[in-house]
Parts: sequence; C-alpha cells; structure tokens
Amino acid sequence: MNAPDKDRTTDDMPADVAADTTPSGKTAARKPRKTTMRKRAATKKGASTGKTTRTAAAGNGDGDTSTGDPAAQTRPAATTAASAPAPMTAEATVLLSTPMTVRWRDLDAFNHVNNSKYLSYLEEARLRWMLSVPGQGLDDDVAPVVAAAHLNYRRPIEWPAEIVIELFVERLGNTSLSIGHRITAAGNRDTLYCDGYVVMVWIDRATGQAAALPESVREACRR
Repeated sequence: MNAPDKDRTTDDMPADVAADTTPSGKTAARKPRKTTMRKRAATKKGASTGKTTRTAAAGNGDGDTSTGDPAAQTRPAATTAASAPAPMTAEATVLLSTPMTVRWRDLDAFNHVNNSKYLSYLEEARLRWMLSVPGQGLDDDVAPVVAAAHLNYRRPIEWPAEIVIELFVERLGNTSLSIGHRITAAGNRDTLYCDGYVVMVWIDRATGQAAALPESVREACRR
C-alpha cells in the first residue's frame, strides 16, 4: 500500500473528506448524520407524493399572508375601508347649507385641517340652524344634547379653503333627531371632505331623562 502523499492539501480532496480531515492528516471516522438523512427522506417523500409543506407566513409588508392554499386564494379579502358616501336623498329635508372659511389655526402638523376641527365646523353649523328654530329648540324644561357623532373623513382639507356645511334630516324620532351632514368644497360641491351624522337627544333638565322633541323642532324638520 502506498504511503499517503504528505504534500496533498485539503484543496485537492473532495469536500466531504476535507471537512472530516484532522490536523494530523488522518481522516476521522464519520457518523451518519441523522438530521440530513431525515431531510433527504422527507424531500424524496414530498417529491413522490406531490405535496407541498406550508409554513405560516408573516406577510410581505403588503398584507400578503398567502400559504399556498388554492382555496384560500379564492376567498375574498377583508376590507376596512370607510363606508361609501350616503348621498342626500331627494326626500330628505335640508336644514341648512352654510359657508365657512378654513382658518390657519385649524391646521395640524401635517398641514391639513385636524380631524377634531371637523366637529367644530359641524357644531357651528348646528347652532346656526337652531337659531332659526323658534325658541332655539329649547326652553326652561328641555334642552338638546349630542348623544353620538359619526364622521367619515373622505379627504383632507388644506389651507386656504372655503367650505360648505350641509345639514339634513336623516331620522326624526320621538325624543331624538339624527342630523346628516356633508362638508364639501365651496367651489366644487362634488368635492366631498366629510359626511356622516350626529344624533341629538332632548332631555328633561330636572331629571336628565329623555324628553319629547319640542313641537317647534318637529315643524322645522318638516319644512
């Protein structure tokens, strides 16, 4: 048997032999690698059956968490978009359409009107409407309070801008009134900034309980 060539380096050896060669030049006995053997067996099994192993996806940054399941790919994606604008019907009673000027102090750090200012615009519009109601919709016994407010922010309002607030009757109840609203651009009424509704409830001043709407309010909502 020929003596081993001392000048032979690990570069001349196969990769699997070189990896297991000791510093003395002797080749150490290798144990079977169970993990590698299992992986190879699993790969062969998967190839023969045509199945694909799926893992939970964390997403690609665009909300894509597909797992390769054909059935999952046919399911409709869930949406979180705001509800579509509810157009004011021809039967709706228009309470008020009033112009307003956007003030520079209404802007926030993003250089557009802060969302809280929309509530101020709507409050101002409601007060202007109530001034036109005989008795302003209140007396010594009853007064209105805001029970709920729903706003859909459709697009930002930048400065300078002239806007129009539209109020209309959405629902007239026994003790409450739902006032629909739209905030649009004064120069183009098709430019919608915000829509939604506010629920006003009349309460008894003494008890704080809901009270019947004043007749003057009902008449104003039927004009």
